[in-house]
Amino acid sequence: MYRARDELDNAEWLEQLEDAADRLELSTSARSRARDIFLTTAPTHRSKQTTLAASLYVGALVESDERSQTAVADAVGVSRLTVQKYWKEHLKAAGLEPPEW
Repeated sequence: MYRARDELDNAEWLEQLEDAADRLELSTSARSRARDIFLTTAPTHRSKQTTLAASLYVGALVESDERSQTAVADAVGVSRLTVQKYWKEHLKAAGLEPPEW
């Protein structure tokens, strides 16, 4: 869980999250989930951009508004490998278990 202060501290990043979500045409529920995951995990990660990308991917995945890792990476401006490397960690931070594909 995150503190209300985290929203203020990350306002610029949350705006970027919304911009990327617009480019991806994500649903309201996927955006909300991505925002919660970002605010929960941002304080423990050095790269906010990496956190943003992984949070968007997981938010969309959990809310059945799936987008490819490549699409998310392109919308945020990171490599697909960045999303691939961090999404499971963010899923666990959201209290969920990654699939055993």
